[in-house]
Amino acid sequence: MKEITKETYINWYKDMLFWRKFEDKLAAVYIQQKVRGFLHLYNGQEAILAGCLHVMELGGKDKMITAYRNHVQPIGMGVDPKRVMAELYGKVTGTSHGMGGSMHIFSKEKGFYGGHGIVGGQIPLGAGMAFGDKYHNTGGVTICCFGDGAARQGSLHETFNMAMLWKLPVVFIVENNGYAMGTSVERTANHQDIWKLGLGYEMPCGPVDGMDPIKVAEAMDEAMDRARRGDGPTFLEMKTYRYRGHSMSDAQHYRTKDEVAEYKKIDPITQVLDVIKKEEYLTEEEIKQVEKDVKAKVAECEKFAEESPYPDKQQLYDMVYEQENYPFVKHK
Repeated sequence: MKEITKETYINWYKDMLFWRKFEDKLAAVYIQQKVRGFLHLYNGQEAILAGCLHVMELGGKDKMITAYRNHVQPIGMGVDPKRVMAELYGKVTGTSHGMGGSMHIFSKEKGFYGGHGIVGGQIPLGAGMAFGDKYHNTGGVTICCFGDGAARQGSLHETFNMAMLWKLPVVFIVENNGYAMGTSVERTANHQDIWKLGLGYEMPCGPVDGMDPIKVAEAMDEAMDRARRGDGPTFLEMKTYRYRGHSMSDAQHYRTKDEVAEYKKIDPITQVLDVIKKEEYLTEEEIKQVEKDVKAKVAECEKFAEESPYPDKQQLYDMVYEQENYPFVKHK
């Protein structure tokens, strides 16, 4: 695995802090009704993305597909965060010209394939992307992420069967934050170890500490090596926790504030910062400067989104109808 160095820790801290503050800003503007619809935040789960990115080959070779908790993943893969925020605002400068919104961020150029609102809908799509890589011999690996709620979908079993049968280069990750939409894992099945679902298909599988980017990177490195060798898929259960509700409309009656506070003691950002302080990778002044830079970067994204125009109404027809001589709607 690529060495985890002083620079790795510093970059992890900068990235994860930015992702957290970026979404904190989204929560604030959502309350102001500048972002509409549903809004699902990733707060607390950042170590999973940080660990994955450490071992991925970015720039389009390796791909990622996930559910609707999907704002920071494209940023980590190189998409301009200003365009991500603009998309959430529904502005024409967004990643999908304001037509996708919160749950459908997308960038083929950077290898990020959404953002899917159908629970578990991305699981067979992820296998399909991996099939494409195997068919065309690209050497790329697809990372397919989904939540613990989606693990109960029948499409998962169909996909696991085909992925093993065809030895597809895909890593399936269940980001188990404990509650799906609001029902605890222990109430949705007679077992709590979701990773064991892989055993029925003889798929390499196992649990991972999803609050520690190093543990994530180590597990992902092994899984992605297996995929690149042509030995097929892996199923990893990343045990994590979300500090906010399932979405912004979630009253969170299913858990206590004390429980959330306990998990905040193992916050992935705090864990990384503790190492930085212990090893003296950054001085207190340098840490404060990182925080200041992150705040300024978030403000820049907000300004860009606020000042960008909404799309023209004609765009609705131009993006739906590819056929230029479509007889019912005038196409520019």
